Amino acid sequence: MADDGCVRAGQTAQAVRAAVEGEMRLLDPEVRADPARVLELLHPEFTEFGVSGRRWGVESILAVTSGGAVSVESPVEVSDVCGVVLASGVVHLTYLADNQGRRAWRSSLWRLAETGWQLYFHQGTLTEHGG
Repeated sequence: MADDGCVRAGQTAQAVRAAVEGEMRLLDPEVRADPARVLELLHPEFTEFGVSGRRWGVESILAVTSGGAVSVESPVEVSDVCGVVLASGVVHLTYLADNQGRRAWRSSLWRLAETGWQLYFHQGTLTEHGG
């Protein structure tokens, strides 16, 4: 969960928690295996710049999430989660993800929609370092 030091004064911890929960659901192998559940969490205009340098959209990311790259046997390890409310209905998350030794800093923008919090933008940057 987000470190309280990352939630700036006057901002709502509830929004940050909701975005973190959405992010963790997207990393859950069971959610990833179900395109309908992934779609609930993605904004229709979702874009990602992956660690590979590739640009992903909703359709292309659905192929990846359902491909089994994350499994119950090899879950993504997440640390250093930080969330900040940028504006009403917009949360920025950062965290370090370790997927079987491949470490990347992750940055996500979550937007509040009528159906709940949705991932609008995501970017990953490979790193050998943590913290």
